[in-house]
Amino acid sequence: MNEGLMKVVALSGGVGGAKFVDGLSLNLPPEYLTTIVNIGDDFEHFGLKICPDVDTILYTLSGLANPFTGWGRDGETWTVMGAIEQMGGPAWFHLGDHDVAWHMLRTHLMINGMTLSETIEYFCGKYGIKIKVIPASNDAVPTMVHTKDQGVLGFQEYFVRCQFEPPVNEFVFANIQESRPAPGVLEALRDADLVLIGPSNPFVSIFPILNIPGIQEAITDKVVVAVSPIKQGKSYRGPAAKIFREMGMESSSASVANLYRGIIQGIVIDNADSSMRREIERWGIMVFETDITMDSVGKRKTLALDVIEFGKFIQKMMR
Repeated sequence: MNEGLMKVVALSGGVGGAKFVDGLSLNLPPEYLTTIVNIGDDFEHFGLKICPDVDTILYTLSGLANPFTGWGRDGETWTVMGAIEQMGGPAWFHLGDHDVAWHMLRTHLMINGMTLSETIEYFCGKYGIKIKVIPASNDAVPTMVHTKDQGVLGFQEYFVRCQFEPPVNEFVFANIQESRPAPGVLEALRDADLVLIGPSNPFVSIFPILNIPGIQEAITDKVVVAVSPIKQGKSYRGPAAKIFREMGMESSSASVANLYRGIIQGIVIDNADSSMRREIERWGIMVFETDITMDSVGKRKTLALDVIEFGKFIQKMMR
């Protein structure tokens, strides 16, 4: 191992997770970085296998992502979806033309025998992505959203069609106890010097990964650091803050740390949340304060480096 370098595994989902992994990739040689990606929000639409979190990671790392939304493709066109809408078909899940082609090819490859892991390797090869990108599982573990007034919804129905408005009771990851980590997941975790949990929604991006049998056991003796997706009670995007409140918790970095108690040794919070430091430290979790915004490539890189250095510090303290 090169002096000062650590083998890092990042658990990731959503736009925030993708940006954070991109920042890590700007600080580490590719052979020192693996990302394990949430597959709980995968679903089939028009007969196509759609993997939103996987694709957000791949689009971001390849430079294909829409820089304004963080998801989808830059320079996208919408001819196919427009035609579907004109014919009265379901247009609530917006698929751009290049996106449709991507999903069509992945579905074709899987029908012809490839696993999800193998399709990711294929796309990484085509678009020059050097770091290892692994789905948490090759098995389907769809996130089912139990709402207070609309029954049980598939995750994309809740998130996109309903714009995450229905109040939530709980999230259930279907078939997760029968699932297995994808090839390479446990090996990457066992070889890791540092495991990082990205600034992703804990409920719908990280717990679908951690609840796959074998994954938490593989990190019990690792230094694990989380990055809060919450700043001053608000999430940068998506429903994380709303979900915290609906689940009877305060929307705060302290609540994020509390959710991960027993898993993490450290958490990175925003400078604006410094008042929560003492509460978190009482739980035996070390705290690092910095600017957690990632609204530029430079900030992604700086945050990722701060988190790596914090992980090194914790590792030294635990020796």
